[in-house]
Amino acid sequence: MDLRTIKTFQTIARLGSFQKAAEELKYVQSTVTMQIQKLESDLGVKLIERGKKIHLTEAGRLFHEKADLLLRDLEYVQDTMQQWLHGEAGKVRVGAIEPMAIFRLPSILLPFNERYPNVQLSIQIDNTQNLTKMIKEGELDLAICNTPNLDHTTLFEPLFIEEVSLLVPKNHPLAVKNQVELADFKGERLLLSGFVCNYRISLEKSLVEAGVSPDIRLEVNSMSALKEYVQVGFGIAVVPDVMVRNPPPGTEMKKIYDLKIGVTTGILRKINAVTNGTAVENLIRLIKTHF
Repeated sequence: MDLRTIKTFQTIARLGSFQKAAEELKYVQSTVTMQIQKLESDLGVKLIERGKKIHLTEAGRLFHEKADLLLRDLEYVQDTMQQWLHGEAGKVRVGAIEPMAIFRLPSILLPFNERYPNVQLSIQIDNTQNLTKMIKEGELDLAICNTPNLDHTTLFEPLFIEEVSLLVPKNHPLAVKNQVELADFKGERLLLSGFVCNYRISLEKSLVEAGVSPDIRLEVNSMSALKEYVQVGFGIAVVPDVMVRNPPPGTEMKKIYDLKIGVTTGILRKINAVTNGTAVENLIRLIKTHF
């Protein structure tokens, strides 16, 4: 039993004639007859009473009802696959580092969601190292992260440089300093993200090169949460500018004169990956256009 045979039966049931069904389907009548005979043989029941005028048997009427549902489901599946082929259906799995996922990605994904409402989005927030691993293992279709350690299986396309600033309480001595330098961190309580990320690696390297051993008082596994700890006076923190466009009340944002820590952010993909096809490419194109 195949779909063509089922469609032939449904056409006969609708038109009430083997000949008319053959004409509509552009078959010779003998082909239609053979298809129905095989269908009845496969099912082990008689579906059509032949005569001057054909009639469906009780089994034929039941099969006609169920086959109609089957064909409608098939049409739905075929439509869905066509939508997938054109990037209008399916699921796209996106990984992103925290600043990107929280402060930039929502405004990018909204127009994508409005344009492709049948594409489901899955967002995984993690650090660059873990996102790279997930890309390599096929758990993500793309990741927006800092420059990763690449190999022959991965491709990284830079998008922009994420700049950082120092966030301090307003009553802190550094808040009124005209020019903050890395040397000013000496003896200060520094708050850091618990993630081993490019921001932290670059900052710690810069401090060491400036001869400063930071007094790390707190590690929190969320860069955005660092703002709240600075706000209550727990210490100072270096955070991406996008996170402190509107500094929390009672805090001050300061540029660090001799800190060259701008971190490259871009799109990471697996080379030659079997992905969700056009939907992934549509999203990547939108992200690139945004930046």
